[in-house]
Amino acid sequence: MNVVTPLRTAAEQALAAAVEQRLQSQPVAGRIGELRRAAATAFSEGGLPTRRVEEWKYTDLKAILRDAVPLAGPLDASAEAEGSFKALTVPGAKRILFVNGALARPASDLLALESGIAALPLESAIASNDPLAERIGALQPQRYDAPLALNTVFLGEGLLVRVAAGAKIAAPLHIANVFTGDDPVATYGRVVVVVEDGAEVTLVESFQGRDGVAYQTNTALELFVGDGAHVDLVRVQEEGDAALHLSTVMVEIGREAQLHTFALNSGAKASRTSLYGRFGGQHSHAGLRGANLLKGKQHQDTTLLLDHAVPHCESRELFKTVLADESHGVFQGKIVVRPDAQKTDGRMMSRALLLGEAAEMDNKPELEIFADDVQCGHGATAGDLDEDLLFYLKARGIPQRQAEALLVQAFVGEAIEFVENEALRELIIARAETWLAKRA
Repeated sequence: MNVVTPLRTAAEQALAAAVEQRLQSQPVAGRIGELRRAAATAFSEGGLPTRRVEEWKYTDLKAILRDAVPLAGPLDASAEAEGSFKALTVPGAKRILFVNGALARPASDLLALESGIAALPLESAIASNDPLAERIGALQPQRYDAPLALNTVFLGEGLLVRVAAGAKIAAPLHIANVFTGDDPVATYGRVVVVVEDGAEVTLVESFQGRDGVAYQTNTALELFVGDGAHVDLVRVQEEGDAALHLSTVMVEIGREAQLHTFALNSGAKASRTSLYGRFGGQHSHAGLRGANLLKGKQHQDTTLLLDHAVPHCESRELFKTVLADESHGVFQGKIVVRPDAQKTDGRMMSRALLLGEAAEMDNKPELEIFADDVQCGHGATAGDLDEDLLFYLKARGIPQRQAEALLVQAFVGEAIEFVENEALRELIIARAETWLAKRA
């Protein structure tokens, strides 16, 4: 029998060397060490995915990630100051700032958080064997995920957040990530959030970066939503125009819990968010929504897998994508209903608005249902602006570009309206309007 040896690109070989160096230069004992070594082995065997891998059919990471750039170096004062200035401002929020992948302590509210919420640098938590560190890697998907494997190998900078049982946190917790460097480097951030039973909190993750620099962001979030907890998660991705952004979001939802997520993606040359969610308790609700605003030759991929593992849970997914010029959008969503998950109610929809003749959208919503007493559905659309509505607005003296902007705002507004925090919702609307104004 012939043995087929996969061809490794220069980037894969460089990444494999960096992985080996990381394991040798910064060995970690115990469970975290085992996690890193297992991830290194997985990457060594799996490498970067191509179109031949079903989950990466529309985003050929091996072709996109041509250069394995070095890890970001230590943070200096000027970069920290620039990062603090450029970070997204969220009204009323407590902020934890990461600049070029490193925690900027003086610019962070680590010690000024409300009673009931605490944040600990990931590196410190691992070194001190903090009990919360046991949650790292607990939500990893069963299938191989190359960006997550690399994130686990280079695990170091990041944050552990705990919201105490019953705590009602009024101020959003904003985890801001900013890239300020002149040279292409890679950053790997990991955030673990444990929201205990009955707690309520709003979380914000944001990503900003410098244009013209081909830096790489690889980030992972593990979110545990306890029984009866209520979590609103908002993510804003506005990376630089030459950046590669890879993010993995993993969520476990407890009993009678509420989870609402919203993502605004308008940055990066190429980006992909992989979301893995699982219902672990009955009578819970998850609403997963997003708006993608793309132009030029941008590529954006949203891939999600939601696992209804228990009965009596409800999920709603709604994603809106606006594509101008030659941009390319991807939505792959799968709802899995396990045999015991009777009375599941799941709905998934992806809608795309094509503003450019060369723009392209790939939609792939899927259902895998192994129970018989369920209500599930999915759909996907892609089309141009409604000519009748456009004519109606223009007939009332509204210029073409302004009329288009109004229709696009209404289109993405259907997803934005689910952001619960009013100040955050207004912020998202303002960012979308800014994108439209720049396009005009």
